Order: sequence, then C-alpha cells, then structure tokens
Amino acid sequence: MSHPLSFLVDNAIRAAEADGAFENLPGAGKPLANLDAPGNAVIDRMLKEAKAKPPVVVFKEKIIACQERLRELHDPDARKAEMRRLADLQTRLAIEQEALRRFG
Repeated sequence: MSHPLSFLVDNAIRAAEADGAFENLPGAGKPLANLDAPGNAVIDRMLKEAKAKPPVVVFKEKIIACQERLRELHDPDARKAEMRRLADLQTRLAIEQEALRRFG
C-alpha cells in the first residue's frame, strides 16, 4: 500500500519537470553516490572531508611501509624488531578484516 501523499508528491514532481526545474542540474546524467547504504551517507561524507581512512587501509599502508623498511635493514636485531612490528600489524589487520566480515 502506498503512502497517502505519494500522489501529491508525484504530481509536484511532474509539474516541476514540466516547468524545467530539473534541467541543467549539477551532476545530471551521472550516477548518484552512496546508494548502496544511504544511512551511511552523512558519515561517509564526514570521513571523506576529514580525509579519514578505514582501519583496514591504514593497517595495509603501515604494513607496506614496514616491509620497505625491512628490505633496507641489515642489522639482525633491527630486522628482528621490524619483523615483530610487521607481524603485529598483520595480526591487527587480520582481526580488523574478520570483524568487518562478521559485523560489517
């Protein structure tokens, strides 16, 4: 059963369309963003504007940096410490991915 005001809304949209209110709008002809989870649109926009990254992305970036440092190290003690750091980051990434899989 449709909402009782649906008819009025449809009529208002048709009238605006006939008057040309929807012509030359910014983004015309482009797909609408955030249709996969409209409830998260505001949060997603805030994160994007703050240049925040999801934890999975941060962990992956740290792992890549750690691997690059590891390639440059030759001292056995320094390599061992860096490998510990790398293992910790990989574990944290796996935990985050599992949480996303289960609850995301």
